[in-house]
Amino acid sequence: MKPIRAALLAIACSACAIPSVSLAQWMWVDKDGRKVLSDQAPPNDIPAKNILRQPGMKKQQDFAAAPVVASEPAKPVPLAAKAPGKDPALEAKKKAADAAEAEKQKAANDERDRIKAENCANAKRAKANFDSGARIARTNAKGEREFLDDATRAADSKRVEGIIAKQCAPAAG
Repeated sequence: MKPIRAALLAIACSACAIPSVSLAQWMWVDKDGRKVLSDQAPPNDIPAKNILRQPGMKKQQDFAAAPVVASEPAKPVPLAAKAPGKDPALEAKKKAADAAEAEKQKAANDERDRIKAENCANAKRAKANFDSGARIARTNAKGEREFLDDATRAADSKRVEGIIAKQCAPAAG
């Protein structure tokens, strides 16, 4: 039984290897400007500059781009023209990032202050309701309406005073 398995494994491995060998390995541009893929070399009338890919090449080359010819050699930048250790583009990016971060922080602070002011106003309204002497009702866990007794009313009033002290205090610098 083991020799049969080994033979089947060898056949399976060779079957997997066949498609990779038969893949198109050549690519060129024909005389009409169309890309041609083949597993055989292009005809002799195709110039070498039109061959885009051939066996053994790691990646596709772009032969359509014209070669760069320098009209004059590049001039070196004098060392005195550059400030040592400072890159203006990098400094500008850093400045922009700092400005964006400051704007983001300001927006977060504004939102926090808005929520705090809203909580303060709600707490003051609740305190006014407790101080008015009117009966205050709540809905319990069963969904039934129940009125607060004096002890619960006093405890809730004290809790609301704590919220007012915390939410209505001026923001620390």
